[in-house]
Amino acid sequence: MNEVRVGEIRIGKGNPLVLIAGPCVLEGEAIALEIARQLKEICEALKIPLIFKASYEKDNRGSEKSYRGPGVKEGLRALAKVKEKIGIPILSDVHRMEDVDQAKEVLDVIQIPAFLCQQTSLLLKIGESGRVVNIKKGQFIAPENMAGAVKKIHSTGNQQVLLTERGACFGYNKLVSDFCSIPIMQEIGCPVIFDATHVVRNYGIP
Repeated sequence: MNEVRVGEIRIGKGNPLVLIAGPCVLEGEAIALEIARQLKEICEALKIPLIFKASYEKDNRGSEKSYRGPGVKEGLRALAKVKEKIGIPILSDVHRMEDVDQAKEVLDVIQIPAFLCQQTSLLLKIGESGRVVNIKKGQFIAPENMAGAVKKIHSTGNQQVLLTERGACFGYNKLVSDFCSIPIMQEIGCPVIFDATHVVRNYGIP
């Protein structure tokens, strides 16, 4: 398994637990700073490395009326403030190729949303950014088939890839986590992140 480095944080190859945490979507600079500050205090007390996660845009919403975030310009500005003032690495989703060049100037980890994990043009553009890439496994994909997405990133020369298990959907409004998928994806050669948040809510409800 490759070791992935996010600044001083090492992920995989027997390294200790790393926490990726923060608000699902940015709701404002002040609340993001407060959440990041408290997360950092908790993680320092527990001696757990922290990567702050908040999405400047969440485009896969159940309703066109749902809040999707502040957008790329304002969102990256707020995330840059968190990075500067709190001093922790930053992760956010990127949905569009045209966002990548701006995003790579701020983000330490670029996350590919689950629904977009097979989008070749997006994966290649993000791979070329040189940033660590976290690919969320689509809920419609077998874990072994994530090897194709990883290969696309590797083809750009970028070997710094994480995979995230976040559940599978069987045609009803639940996501089910199959823990067998974690060692299967580890065999692809990437450290695997477990995202439990999607399996504790009714999936697909607006």
